[in-house]
Amino acid sequence: MINPDAQLNPSLFEEDIAQVPTRNGYGEGLVLAGEENPNVVALCADLKESTRVEAFAKKFPERFVEIGVAEQNMATVAAGLGVSGKIPFISSYATFSPGRNWEQIRTTICYNDSNVKIAGHHAGISVGPDGATHQATEDIAMMRALPNMRVIVPCDAIEARKATMAAAHIWGPVYLRFAREKTPVITTDSTPFAPGRIQVLWESKKPEVLVIGAGPILANALFAAHDLEKEKIGTIVVNCHTLKPLDEKGIIALAKRAEAVVTVEEHQITGGLGGAVAEALAKHHPIPIEFVGMHDTFGESGTPSELMEKYGMGVKDILAAIKKVIRRKK
Repeated sequence: MINPDAQLNPSLFEEDIAQVPTRNGYGEGLVLAGEENPNVVALCADLKESTRVEAFAKKFPERFVEIGVAEQNMATVAAGLGVSGKIPFISSYATFSPGRNWEQIRTTICYNDSNVKIAGHHAGISVGPDGATHQATEDIAMMRALPNMRVIVPCDAIEARKATMAAAHIWGPVYLRFAREKTPVITTDSTPFAPGRIQVLWESKKPEVLVIGAGPILANALFAAHDLEKEKIGTIVVNCHTLKPLDEKGIIALAKRAEAVVTVEEHQITGGLGGAVAEALAKHHPIPIEFVGMHDTFGESGTPSELMEKYGMGVKDILAAIKKVIRRKK
């Protein structure tokens, strides 16, 4: 059943559920953060409209810098601003930032603990027809490995707005990951959002599996949990929007109740959410675990729905992973 404390969208399991790109939430949150704090500034690498920075640029032109197609320069300029009292947000496609400017993020931002917020857009294979070169499926691993970096992956547009505003209040480097395509709005304005803490969205009376998801693909995990109720298979579905620092204590407590785990992400399972959860379980409570995500492969061109199904991240794939881990447990 839906956890009432999560205050999710009442239309969650209806066909006409609203769908909005998470990048829209970033644009809204950036404007609100700018209204709240005059030190918030925005930099972009010639993708103002695509990354939804346009509204901020129009409202605060004196606080917006168009760097151009120079992601490495954007990171270093932001690093200087971040140690000078400003709160810079830098935006580009995730394949370019952090894909192209990882070394500058490492050395000028993270090494100096500069107060920079990095917005990686069009992440995952759901970018679709743009193909493998533009489908960032390694970015979480790249950023999670960096000292001083926080990593937040919002599940929908509303949470993306909240995460962007929250990032402005967190001192130090923060990586925010956003998708291009419209995805289900599963939360509401009233849904709690606490960086660094997991959130239980769904909880059956007798859970057999803990399902941990991050990003828009979390909707598929909820749809799978809903379908499994008809088969009398109980689950706990958790929103793990903060991958670093990972809420190990919260995850282990729930894992001990279910004694089996499935992770769900639109990213390589190596180094992503699956890797992070596996590390935590290995240290504190080793139990069977299955991984839904990209399995050491690049994507290709296609529609988002086609790609999600081909690479094993659809609802049916989550159902199969849950049933497989139950068999392993027994």
